[in-house]
Amino acid sequence: MGRKRKGRDISGWLVVDKPAGMTSTALVNKVRWAMDARKAGHAGTLDPEATGVLAVALGEATKTVPYITDALKAYTFTVRLGQATNTDDAEGEVIAQSAARPSDEDIKQALAPFLGDIMQVPPKFSAVKIDGQRAYKLARDGEDVELTARPLWVEELILVDRPDEDHAVLEMTCGKGGYVRSIARDLGAALGCYGHVRELRRIWSGPFEAEDGLTIEQIDEMAKTTALDEYLNPLEIGLSDLPELKCTPEGATRLRNGNPGMVLASDVEYGDEAWASLDGKAVAVGIYKSGELHPSRVFVT
Repeated sequence: MGRKRKGRDISGWLVVDKPAGMTSTALVNKVRWAMDARKAGHAGTLDPEATGVLAVALGEATKTVPYITDALKAYTFTVRLGQATNTDDAEGEVIAQSAARPSDEDIKQALAPFLGDIMQVPPKFSAVKIDGQRAYKLARDGEDVELTARPLWVEELILVDRPDEDHAVLEMTCGKGGYVRSIARDLGAALGCYGHVRELRRIWSGPFEAEDGLTIEQIDEMAKTTALDEYLNPLEIGLSDLPELKCTPEGATRLRNGNPGMVLASDVEYGDEAWASLDGKAVAVGIYKSGELHPSRVFVT
């Protein structure tokens, strides 16, 4: 038998405002340590130098991570115009430069092709796997990395500020799997002047907002006390984009045992994904079929 992980059986979502210079994995480990939690994960990696909302799932809430990962997210970011880097951000080496500088109107017009369903090539320095290896590891070893374009939904992309001719501040709302660094790189190419991300901040992700997030300093201050528990959001918030179906105690018992369980009538259509609740608490996620929910994920709370 495997060794049982130590820690508290605590479930919910803790919203953190990630600082620059820290990896998403390090932040999750910090939260798990501070809350003495047995299990933790996060929804959507941020680059080490990026800041903003990183929602940390604890315990049973980790089962709802895919629904937050799939949700829309919004970023503000500053593009450094006139320079391309090998990492598409300020951490990399400058590999090309241009004296050309677009006008505000040029930038606004160039944003249109980036809206809607687009195909995006991830940065060479990214966590995308190539033959089982991370692209950034291959790139660091000097290998010529070629990545395949991937689909991305961009709901909104607007110019919000132009501090000077070398910089443009943009705001983007997009779906799962978007690379802001690729947007900056490709926008610079479209404008004929090159570009890379200088600063990046995720301002919201699904139901979570950066302004509601705890700082690392606050987490350190409350670490190893129950004070942090007061900031936990219920795991059910991770299911807010799915329809809710109420069930009876008998139905809840069947669902928790992995069997189809009866749910109360609703306007959910046959074959839709939904979640069942009892007294407001999540019981299971599954597919609705003729008055029953067929579970794919079961919550033990």
